[in-house]
Amino acid sequence: MSDEINENLPEPEETKETITRITGMYKDWFLDYASYVILERAVPAIEDGFKPVQRRIMHSMKDLDDGRYNKVANIVGHTMQYHPHGDASIADAMVQIGQKDLLIDTQGNWGNILTGDSAAAARYIEARISKFGLEVVFNPKITEWQASYDGRRKEPVNLPVMFPLLLAQGGEGIAVGLSTKILPHNFIELIEASIKHLNGKSFTIYPDFPTAGIADVSDYKDGLRGGRVRVRAKISQFDKNTLVINEIPFGTNTSSLIDSILKANDKGKIKIKKIEDNTAANVEILVHLPGGISPDKTIDALYAFTSCESSISPLGCVIEDNKPLFVGVSEMLRRSTDNTVQLLKRELEIRLGEFEEQWHFASLERIFIENRIYRDIEEEETWEGVIKAIDKGLQPHIKHLKRPITEDDIVRLTEIRIKRISKFDIDKAQQKIDALEDQIAEVKHHLANLIAYAIAYFERLKKEYGAGKERKTEIRAFEDVDATKVVIRNTKLYVNREEGFIGTSLKKDEYVCDCSDIDDIIVFTNDGKMMVTKVDSKIFIGKDIIHVDVFKKKDKRTIYNMMYRDGKNGPSYIKRFAVTSMTRDKEYDMTNGSKSSKLWYFSANPNGEAEVVTVYLRQVGSVKKLKWDIDFADIIIKGRGSKGNVVTKHAIKKVELKERGVSTLKPRKIWFDNNVKRLNVDGRGELVGEFRGEDRILIITQTGFIKTIVPEVTTHFDNDMIVMEKWIPKKPISAIYFDGEKERYYVKRFLVENESREELFISDHENSQLEIVSTDWKPMADVEFVKERGKDRKDNLEVNLEEFISVKGITALGNQLTKDKVKQIDLLESLPYEAPEEIPAEELDVVDETEVNSESSDETSEDSGKEDNSQSTLF
Repeated sequence: MSDEINENLPEPEETKETITRITGMYKDWFLDYASYVILERAVPAIEDGFKPVQRRIMHSMKDLDDGRYNKVANIVGHTMQYHPHGDASIADAMVQIGQKDLLIDTQGNWGNILTGDSAAAARYIEARISKFGLEVVFNPKITEWQASYDGRRKEPVNLPVMFPLLLAQGGEGIAVGLSTKILPHNFIELIEASIKHLNGKSFTIYPDFPTAGIADVSDYKDGLRGGRVRVRAKISQFDKNTLVINEIPFGTNTSSLIDSILKANDKGKIKIKKIEDNTAANVEILVHLPGGISPDKTIDALYAFTSCESSISPLGCVIEDNKPLFVGVSEMLRRSTDNTVQLLKRELEIRLGEFEEQWHFASLERIFIENRIYRDIEEEETWEGVIKAIDKGLQPHIKHLKRPITEDDIVRLTEIRIKRISKFDIDKAQQKIDALEDQIAEVKHHLANLIAYAIAYFERLKKEYGAGKERKTEIRAFEDVDATKVVIRNTKLYVNREEGFIGTSLKKDEYVCDCSDIDDIIVFTNDGKMMVTKVDSKIFIGKDIIHVDVFKKKDKRTIYNMMYRDGKNGPSYIKRFAVTSMTRDKEYDMTNGSKSSKLWYFSANPNGEAEVVTVYLRQVGSVKKLKWDIDFADIIIKGRGSKGNVVTKHAIKKVELKERGVSTLKPRKIWFDNNVKRLNVDGRGELVGEFRGEDRILIITQTGFIKTIVPEVTTHFDNDMIVMEKWIPKKPISAIYFDGEKERYYVKRFLVENESREELFISDHENSQLEIVSTDWKPMADVEFVKERGKDRKDNLEVNLEEFISVKGITALGNQLTKDKVKQIDLLESLPYEAPEEIPAEELDVVDETEVNSESSDETSEDSGKEDNSQSTLF
């Protein structure tokens, strides 16, 4: 009964459930969280370039600043009064600011951006605001303040930064739904760009990275979304078996770079012997190569397969008026510069007000003391009476003042001590007023010429703080590295001709060549079919394979010579063609496509060789001529789809090779593109010359080294190269150099004696230097002498170098040019000389590469392939 009564009783008030609808709640909360992360943590403000934590660190350092270093742990603790996210985030952010070496003077181990070493614990390292930071970041008089997160203190809404700090330091952050990545720019270039903007001129700014390196900014797009900056390590050849990396790409360090090189070596993409990391204050990574490995190709392979080259995608996102703003770096600089002008204006206006206030009170003080107005208050018994008496006494003398007298002014006059009144000097008081008037006039002049004042301000920053902040990253256009051309051939290709298989696992079958796992392979079969396919362990192509090789995309020099019968009883045709491109894994018919077609002859010629073959006919019917020779050189090179020329309509018995041929292609034209400092065959840059197989390029450097090289597009060139031309072995090189040991100028003429070795042709003394060098047949030089005191000026000397000295060995000292002191030596226009002419390509029985038809297709890879002798197959 009691249970029934209890069931009918209402529940106690505290046990009732409250139902809350959560529809839309997650949406609101997420938006609140996203807004908080974007505005308060990840994205910098455009006004001062700081994220909130960075701004609070700088404000705290100013609070603690007394000119001495403070423990970072103390600064972190002080910053926690303003920043509610714990000490770890503050310490990390402070280390990042300190490593940029702009706003903070650091002491202790702050880590190393080159090696990736982290900073010591905050209790071991110290910091203080740099002189530059004190000048451009802080001014409490023009700072807008707000309450800190707990309401106990005031913190700046934005710091009055009078410099494009965000662009100088760079900034990166990942928020909710967006991110920002603003690359660092050069200190001096930013100032110069600001000055250009103030002068109404256009400007362009590019990134400059603290790790130096090389950058291709051709696709920078002003730092906007969709832009890209390619960065590379600076790699040079230390000796014939060693490469040295002296600068690394932004975003990497020596540890991660070395790891990427070792991984590429393990995968067989490159081949190295060992790596030494000698990095200290500067980067020095030595990459030792095994014998027989090309340093130039290895440099390209490092760019292709390791972190020696990377791509950075900038994204200019900042906060303006509590909203994300996507903007380019040029607009950031313009806004920062305009903001600096306004801050300078406010600073001048405040200074003007202060000077005018000082002038006002100094004038009142002089009137008060000089006219003995202080005596008028001796008989006053009340404070109001004192104020009125002083006010009355001042009235006849204040017409020249710039504002009315207030009660506060009079109160200040009453606070002047008797001792000061007794020692008052009217002349000194007037001098002070005159000085204040000069300062007021100067500030008004600056306000009237605000842009000129801002320009002078930026020029002063450049003069005082620009030393040591020159550009570190070299701006240079990059040429794309074709991975298939520089990859190490780390595996072997085999073929089973009868069964029609190719692959790297057929080790019991016929060896073809070395290849890499990213190569494409071209295959021809006995029925006239052709296919290009990717390297794999085992692939079926088709029975009766007659030719296999690594395929080179866009290769116009490899010419295929072929003779085939069209169908079972059709005529026979002859054709020459190149295969420049095609669709991978698609079968192509090189015959006319008729059923039962048969190949009589096939050869692959890497340099367009054209052999002579003998055709034998079957003795059928009334055929009289059963044998004759055909020279493939008489056949025009056409596209792979061409039918070819008719050989005969009669039945062929066999075709035999009679005579190996020579290349029928014109000498290859090679250009040098100075922008990327690479050779090319695409017509970019300056024409070096036309080269046959045995021709070489002559290289001379400013340091006095000379060498000849095979013209390969993978070759890297030093920045001190001063001569690059086609080498003519019998053409002498003329040089004038200063011998550091003898301290005299010498003239020498010589020929390159060892074409396979780099040689020094000036003396090896550390003070020796090359003055001029010429590869002309009859060079002339003009020598200007130093005018010596007490002696008549000596006329310039014209020297015919050919007559001055005969051709001697490359190691010869040469003939002394003069005993007099030389001021300058210049090359003059050479004397005319008819050099022996080369046989022009037009007189040779050759074909221009540009005449070779190319096929339209894609998706195949390019490779350097095997440069061996031509291959032929008889049937």
